[in-house]
Amino acid sequence: MGTRHRKEMEDTIRLAGEIGVTKIVTMSGLPEAAPGDTVPNWLVYTKSWPAEMPERDRYQWEDRAFPLWHDLVKLADEVGVEKYALENFSAMLVWNPETLFRLRGEVGAKVGMNLDPSHLFWKGACPIAVARALGQAIHHVHGKDTRIERGLADINGLLELKDVTDVANRSWNYVAVGAGHDLQWWKEFFSVVGMMGYDGWVSLEMEDFTMSTNAGIQSSIDALQATIIR
Repeated sequence: MGTRHRKEMEDTIRLAGEIGVTKIVTMSGLPEAAPGDTVPNWLVYTKSWPAEMPERDRYQWEDRAFPLWHDLVKLADEVGVEKYALENFSAMLVWNPETLFRLRGEVGAKVGMNLDPSHLFWKGACPIAVARALGQAIHHVHGKDTRIERGLADINGLLELKDVTDVANRSWNYVAVGAGHDLQWWKEFFSVVGMMGYDGWVSLEMEDFTMSTNAGIQSSIDALQATIIR
């Protein structure tokens, strides 16, 4: 997290405390991989080669992430913020349950996950299994779907670099809720999320470029209303 981003984060935390907001939904940030580097580095390939990879991993976590999040947890305690919900987004240091628990184990239970199914789909994970694994570490939930595009994903795999608007040529696309996974799947997902103890807000994200914004929002609302059981 750069100097400007850190200041913005700290200012947000202080403002939240002043206005009585107790949960902040954010991302973990992504450090550089070595002192002197100037860009973030998402280390998601093997640590077996080259030889310096284990040190790059250690540096990101122990020298950069742990001190930052210890400070942010301390600040949250001071101003009355109770939870951080870190989205399992790509190109972030925390991007799945394993990485969340690595940070949570160091800085405490104030840090949990903003469970976003859409990113887990294209990573090959099962959001329902993830919800069970997270348990009380679910601090927020996004209502957002992804469709793995038939044929294209079989050829090119799921690591997709094309622009999100190039929907016809991507291996996967963010879609309206229900356009990637049917309502039965979403009913089971929200049922399991509830079983794990989460009864808070579900935030709709609409990034479906295969339809109009209004159509995507309405379709997603209809699907969420039909599947969120409270």
